Amino acid sequence: MARIKSFAERIADALIEDGLLSNQQIEELLERQKKEGSRLVKLLVDKDRQYVSPEDLSVCMGRVLNVAPINLSRLSIPPGVADLLPPEMAQNHKVVPVSRLENQLFLAMADPLNVLAIDDVRRITKLDVIPLIASEKAITEKLNAIETSKGGSMEDLIQDAQKRADADSEGETLEAVNEAVEEVNLDKLAASSEEAPVIKLANLIVLQAIKDRASDVHLEPFEKQMRLRYRVDGVLLDATPPPKQMQLALASRFKIMSNLDIAERRLPQDGRMRVKVSGKDYDLRVSILPTVHGEKIVLRVLDKSNLSASIDKLGLDDATFRQFKTAIDAPHGLILVTGPTGSGKTTTLYSVLNELNNPTWNIVTVEDPVEFQLPGINQVPTKKEIGLTFASTLRSILRQDPDIIMIGEIRDTETAEIAIEAALTGHQVLSTMHCNDAPGAIARLDDMNIAPFLISSSLILSCAQRLMRRICSHCKEPVTYPARMYADLGIDPAMFEGVQLHRGRGCDRCKNSGYTGRLAIIEVMTISDEIRKMVISRANTRDIGKLAIEQGMRTLRMVALDRARAGLSTLEQVLVTTSQH
Repeated sequence: MARIKSFAERIADALIEDGLLSNQQIEELLERQKKEGSRLVKLLVDKDRQYVSPEDLSVCMGRVLNVAPINLSRLSIPPGVADLLPPEMAQNHKVVPVSRLENQLFLAMADPLNVLAIDDVRRITKLDVIPLIASEKAITEKLNAIETSKGGSMEDLIQDAQKRADADSEGETLEAVNEAVEEVNLDKLAASSEEAPVIKLANLIVLQAIKDRASDVHLEPFEKQMRLRYRVDGVLLDATPPPKQMQLALASRFKIMSNLDIAERRLPQDGRMRVKVSGKDYDLRVSILPTVHGEKIVLRVLDKSNLSASIDKLGLDDATFRQFKTAIDAPHGLILVTGPTGSGKTTTLYSVLNELNNPTWNIVTVEDPVEFQLPGINQVPTKKEIGLTFASTLRSILRQDPDIIMIGEIRDTETAEIAIEAALTGHQVLSTMHCNDAPGAIARLDDMNIAPFLISSSLILSCAQRLMRRICSHCKEPVTYPARMYADLGIDPAMFEGVQLHRGRGCDRCKNSGYTGRLAIIEVMTISDEIRKMVISRANTRDIGKLAIEQGMRTLRMVALDRARAGLSTLEQVLVTTSQH
């Protein structure tokens, strides 16, 4: 009697039939399934190694289950149908009501085998359920779009708030304007921050930031108006600002969301909040700064999905990757990542920690503040006001039997001395510094009065990092530059012979910028014996850099040009991001 195949085996057969996976890949997946105990469907769309797209998987599952697939992104759902289910139930079961025909409800489901979900929907709607299949991602995005449309757009909310504020201010006298300068009644302020328009507007400001992949939100007060800007791919973009009359209420709302003191409006405050969008958690760092016209609010969006699972996802070329891998595999020594603020240094160090994170190592970090919380790693936030500085925390960490120490930033001589002492006494130390290139880290340590022989003995790798914008894949097109341009920029045209360069034309997806997202470019300098001799003799940074290039170091400019040749970025970005060495 023939054995009945399991659901996972039938899915695997369908994927092979459709040419989406090979037999070897299926064997590898089944082996992973046995080891990890995960469902095959989950492993197929795992973000670390995605075998098939969620849409292709939905089509295959639909064929195996004899359930019709549906493309939710192209479907407009009538409000009456969308309101048939409570939002919480739809999110929990990952289902979307699509249409109703008499006593039948067509229901898009991520898992059509979920009989509990079907029973719950049937009980709530009193309708017969006809399952359809869609990817979990598509369902989450559609549910989020439905919720957003119910609340109205940010522009609609702002216009309504402006009309309300204008109506409230009609008939105001000069005395009323003068009274506004006095201390605001706290009870009234707390109540205004809980009003529906204020809550909706605060939520939409955050939602828009996440939707646009913004790293920061700037809410700035001026004398007669406010300004709202989002930093997307390193560039600040204006958005429709809230009315000036909502300034205090919005500031109070963000303070309440991040557990700050709404009564304090004279001193800076820093806090954090966590929001959930489309089933995904985001941490936001909140900074409040008093200005002459009120409090400026900056929200830093911390998205864990930006972290690489390991260093092989950082996009390094083979030779640079080997240098980086050799350094982090070393039992002890100091590894520095340098660059300006916002160049992705901390994200790179977190990627290294992800690579090193296993139960055999005791890993401790000291940061100001802790940006991402990583399971299995002890993370300590500094608090200067109570004397918990980088230096004082490091002394305590060294008594905690650490193997690997990550220091958020080396800013002063005391921290540098302790970091180097730790590297010399058998610990691996990772940290960041502010300087322009990899050789510059040596000069920076020298400026901090660290003896050259200590630098040469402890430092094993120095990196410099920048972020350059990536060409939008939806409007990418070939571009030809005049020969004169290469000469003016000091670039050898022979480097691009037989290579087609590209640019982004500009489209709705990239808001006509021609770019979406950013990629890291990293300059890696291994501290060789020859470089150690130069460090001890206090050679200048330029000479050290020349020797490092002779020994195989690829400068930021070289790496950026490689990205342009590969069609990932543009020559304009090479020039904006890097300087000629």
